[in-house]
Amino acid sequence: MTARRVKAHWSNTVLVCRKCSKKVKGGFGPDGDKPLSKALRKHLQLGKGRKASAGIIEVGCLDVCPKGAITVVDARHPDQWLLVRPHANLDALAHELGLKEPH
Repeated sequence: MTARRVKAHWSNTVLVCRKCSKKVKGGFGPDGDKPLSKALRKHLQLGKGRKASAGIIEVGCLDVCPKGAITVVDARHPDQWLLVRPHANLDALAHELGLKEPH
């Protein structure tokens, strides 16, 4: 065996471009001062790490670099990337990404 397996509780994985997030400088959450990944995690009360119900991970530059938006990849649909503008509706975005609030 060349690799060891580690279990995670994730039902879905979302990749968020770190470089886009830095350029936009927040713009999400109730006060509009949080990066997208943190605002989504908090809004959905997902927690962080492999014990969370879904993974929202900041990754290196995805080479799209939209002006005034953040590139997001839903791992369920890797061929359809999203460009999310600041102050986007987090409920609508969570629905589009297949993220659900824990019961």
